[in-house]
Amino acid sequence: MIPVSTPAVVDRLRRYVVENYLYMQQDVLLSNDDPLLGRGIIDSMGVMEIVTLLEDEFGVIMGDDEITEENLGTLNAIASFVTAKHAVDHPLQRTA
Repeated sequence: MIPVSTPAVVDRLRRYVVENYLYMQQDVLLSNDDPLLGRGIIDSMGVMEIVTLLEDEFGVIMGDDEITEENLGTLNAIASFVTAKHAVDHPLQRTA
């Protein structure tokens, strides 16, 4: 499992998004606060793929009510959600 810290989560998510959604668009600049859905970088299927990534790589299990634009709208929002959720779900594990 990848260490759960905001920089580690943002870094992994950025690599995932670039490799899976922006691989044909080398000129696209993506900031940590760019809206992923709003800019058309991911669609609803992409959201579900990111949810799977979060579960597989960070051990964060998301409830249906947590799959929201607020939690998954930007790289920073996702990282904040993951670190907060991980701290609640895994209170004895230290983050990097």
